[in-house]
Amino acid sequence: MNSPSTETLEKPIFTEEEFALIDPTYVPNHIVIIMDGNRRWARRQGLPPEMGHWQGAEQLDIIVRAAAELGVKTLTVYSFSTENWNRSKHEVDMLMQLLEAYLKNKKEMLVKEGVRLNTIGDTDRLPEPVKKALTETMQATKNGDQIDLVLALNYGGRDEIRRAFMKMGQAEKEGKLDWNQVTEETISSYLDTATWKDPELFIRPSGEQRVSNFLIWQISYSEIYVTDVLWPDFSPKNLLEAVIDYQKRNRRYGG
Repeated sequence: MNSPSTETLEKPIFTEEEFALIDPTYVPNHIVIIMDGNRRWARRQGLPPEMGHWQGAEQLDIIVRAAAELGVKTLTVYSFSTENWNRSKHEVDMLMQLLEAYLKNKKEMLVKEGVRLNTIGDTDRLPEPVKKALTETMQATKNGDQIDLVLALNYGGRDEIRRAFMKMGQAEKEGKLDWNQVTEETISSYLDTATWKDPELFIRPSGEQRVSNFLIWQISYSEIYVTDVLWPDFSPKNLLEAVIDYQKRNRRYGG
């Protein structure tokens, strides 16, 4: 897949008419997306599964830019789950190669667009070349001030909570934590996402009606938006529609 040209990158994604459809003061600060439907997209196109994943990776570029234009400050995407290791070795190897290539090929573009790259999940299990590319790209983009792009890699919501409690147990042993003083805020501070506020909007492409073990602590009060559009076809217009739908809702926190 060819990367967007420099000329394309410099053009605004949304028109003035599209911007007029939203309240700029009520755009969710943090959006999370499950990038689902790559393999189904490929089958419908008569292509091998890897082409669906390639197209899905390319689609991420424009959605990051679109989110930044709308005023979103953090975009977290489910890139590779703890359960994805159960796929065929060929597909897992291909996904790791794709991730490494994405990080290397998009590094300069991320810097130019002001995107700060971060990760959540247990990245220790990732192949060394991927970890090296991650470190280099995160270092290169550390001063990005337009939007945080958070890749969930070898991530599972239950595994994140398990790891958080292990860290809390170690802190208790070292006298840094008193179990009797643990609050919800304490637990949140030990999660992978401690740096960011909980997401306001959870987007699920591909029509699936489940959260798939993604940020299960953090999305307790997130608004959920489901669309039948497969991720490789998910466009800035679809993102705009999700934000418009979000702004029409009356968010309640148990009241």
